[in-house]
Amino acid sequence: MKRREVITLLGVAAAWPLAARAQQAAMPVIGFLHLMSLEAIRDNLADFRRGLEDTGFTENKNVTIEYRWAQGRNDQLPTLVAELVRQQVSVIVVLGSTNGALAAKAATQTIPVVFMQAADPVRIGLVKSLNRPGGNLTGINLLLAETAGKRLELLLELVPAAKTIAHLGNPTNPVYAEADAREAQVAARAHGVRLLFVSASRPSEIETAFAELVQQRADALHVAADGFLLIHLDQIVALAARYSVPAIYAFREATTLGGLMSYGTDFPQAWREAGVYTGRILKGEKPADLPVQEVTKMELIINQHPAETCAQLCSSRTAISARYTHSRACSYPYGIRRTRMPTKGCPEKSVYGYL
Repeated sequence: MKRREVITLLGVAAAWPLAARAQQAAMPVIGFLHLMSLEAIRDNLADFRRGLEDTGFTENKNVTIEYRWAQGRNDQLPTLVAELVRQQVSVIVVLGSTNGALAAKAATQTIPVVFMQAADPVRIGLVKSLNRPGGNLTGINLLLAETAGKRLELLLELVPAAKTIAHLGNPTNPVYAEADAREAQVAARAHGVRLLFVSASRPSEIETAFAELVQQRADALHVAADGFLLIHLDQIVALAARYSVPAIYAFREATTLGGLMSYGTDFPQAWREAGVYTGRILKGEKPADLPVQEVTKMELIINQHPAETCAQLCSSRTAISARYTHSRACSYPYGIRRTRMPTKGCPEKSVYGYL
């Protein structure tokens, strides 16, 4: 072999690892931030990955995900967002946190941000409008604050004699807490009931909040759609049972723990849509051109309690009709008109579904 050919072959061989490293370096990086922990949202995360795959992206194949977990601490969100900004990730994804979305908006005006949070994104200043977000943010509005009043109304249908309803919120999530409380207060005033505000941002304060609502003789409890409260649903559900306080929650997890009822977003679909939006941005679309999506279905689940609970449900004068999606719960379009629909076990009266 001639000397020139040897040199050429050596040069090509040396270039192979360089080309491989360059290809790896070109792989886009998603900076993923969540208020809670991997263990708490593992199932939802699978839905997000499915959304990415819908657009052609598979983790560790052609996209990398840098995860940051706040472990339920709102005060950690700005620090974690700053870490992702310093890494110059391709897109920042903040799911399930109003505080996190606001922290991302404050941290960068150049890196695209996909949010999924529960307050009106226009009202709290995340975007200019739903159809034309402008700037570098877009995402999913879960409509959890906007439906706080509906949760309170549903609770009143179950406990029609209630005069005082306690509202449990988290003061370390002030923007969402204010929005949720405002909607609940409007509904309470419309129905002539008193809304008792109690708060908790640490597990010990949950006990204190229940002591206060019991002392104030609250007839029922409305639990805000807050990440910290979601983490501690087991404690809240247990205390509600201990003190015999009917409660409504925004998360279906409460009913799996024994909670009475929940009314909230169809989260699997919302997480998948967030994955789709992330993939579209990685392909070159701009957040400013992607309208903020709003969930189209809400889900109400009522736990199957003893016969007296069913009797209370049967005495309810009205109920919202629902399209059953499976035997244990039901989903329906947001804002659907009230009708009556027979339900097994409660003749000629309506409930949404049993868990």
